[in-house]
Amino acid sequence: MDKKLSERILASAGTKKASLVLKHGTVVNVFTAALEQADIAVEDGYIVGVGDYEGVTEVDLKGAVVCPGLIDGHIHLESSMVAPGEFERTVIPHGTQAVITDPHEIANVAGVEGIRFMMERTAGLTLDVFFMLPSCVPATGLDESGAVLPADKLEPFYKDERVLGLAELMNSYGTTRADQGILDKLEGALGKNKLVDGHAPGLTGRELNAYVTAGVKSDHECSTASEAIEKLSRGQWIMIREGTAARNLEALMPLFQEPYYHRCMLVTDDKHPGDLLRLGHIDYIIRKAISLGADPVHAVIMGSCNAAQYFGLKDRGAIAPGYQANLIVVSDLENFRVEQVYKNGRLVAENGTMKEGVLAAERKNIETPVRVGDSFHLKELTPEQLYIEKKSGQVRVLCLTPGELTTTERLVPWTEKEGYAPGVDVDRDIVKMAVFERHHDTGHIGLGFLGGYGLKHGAVATSIAHDSHNLIVAGTNDADMILAGNTVRKNRGGLAIAADGKVLGELALPIAG
Repeated sequence: MDKKLSERILASAGTKKASLVLKHGTVVNVFTAALEQADIAVEDGYIVGVGDYEGVTEVDLKGAVVCPGLIDGHIHLESSMVAPGEFERTVIPHGTQAVITDPHEIANVAGVEGIRFMMERTAGLTLDVFFMLPSCVPATGLDESGAVLPADKLEPFYKDERVLGLAELMNSYGTTRADQGILDKLEGALGKNKLVDGHAPGLTGRELNAYVTAGVKSDHECSTASEAIEKLSRGQWIMIREGTAARNLEALMPLFQEPYYHRCMLVTDDKHPGDLLRLGHIDYIIRKAISLGADPVHAVIMGSCNAAQYFGLKDRGAIAPGYQANLIVVSDLENFRVEQVYKNGRLVAENGTMKEGVLAAERKNIETPVRVGDSFHLKELTPEQLYIEKKSGQVRVLCLTPGELTTTERLVPWTEKEGYAPGVDVDRDIVKMAVFERHHDTGHIGLGFLGGYGLKHGAVATSIAHDSHNLIVAGTNDADMILAGNTVRKNRGGLAIAADGKVLGELALPIAG
């Protein structure tokens, strides 16, 4: 340790040549929000100098922009629908070097075994994966999850240095009323000087004060700038979310300005593989924010430094002496296309691809626990299970809100049309919906109607069903709904699309379904 520190100091002072020097870079200084024309000297995986340096190995950047490695401050890795190694292979070329994940989804299926599985599968990756422990398993008492995790079940995980705190405290109602179970979880985190993240859409006034008093330091559910500014004014950090289902960036663009941007970070929450491949990750949010008028340097700071500061990652998120040499080289600050990615001073990705040998040397083969690999416990579905008694008058419809996770209620007249399940009215964008409990083979089923889904024909089934991840099927007719649902059941989880008695597409997701 002393020898390595000595070498870093000597390289920093210019007494010896640094092992690597990136020459002639345009450096984003996250502390002054300015651009510097400078070399970056690297020794033993750390930045030892920004200025004029000579190196054993020199790379001429020819004025290209250099930024700190990007950090996703809140994500559920499971929502990418791929194993952690594949997620890494996708996001590192986009400049992401660290993520803070909440294994809430797999924990709702497989409990502590699910958390342990994710921690084992992410150890040793090139991507730094930190954890916030799931606070709400189950999220509510309205449906049935695969596990229940009280405070004592979470306690052992705090010993791991990658565990930074307690993840999104979804039960704001219970928190503001001092529910004992929640107090136990808060004590488990706060008593160890760990962070507590929030999840409180629309919370305001005294309810917000009580929530912050409980120790909740952040929120990623803001859908308006006024909501975010109130939470900032009460001391919270704001996570600006732009994921697959929930997209709040445009509404929160005022936060990219003074005085707000210093306490805001960029997150994806849930990002599906198609979006990761087609659009990118945190780099995409930065690009989009810039296109919407954000100061590019502010956007970079919010995509790197701010998350590092909030989570106490003291040697990440900046290009300065003593920080890890986690760097990205981008084309320019307007288009923000990542060209090179350096992790601890090592070139790990270039032009959108991981460098050969990086993954093979660091990926581990971990046995999948039975609880994770065999999580689908549900008898074969039958049409009789979808029967809804004819209604007189009006029926309730659960309506989706585009780009948000919230829903609304609509009352509509009962409709029966040939070729459709009773109650379905595609002209008014209303389809049938069923939820099948799949963790314990209870046979419990919830039936209703869904609005705003846009389905005109056939059925869609999925076990990606936040937050308890039971089997959800939506469709225009019972036969296709049963076919799609049984296809997901056969595959031990995933998605399926059916129409006219045929399976049109299916995706098996056997890891926890």
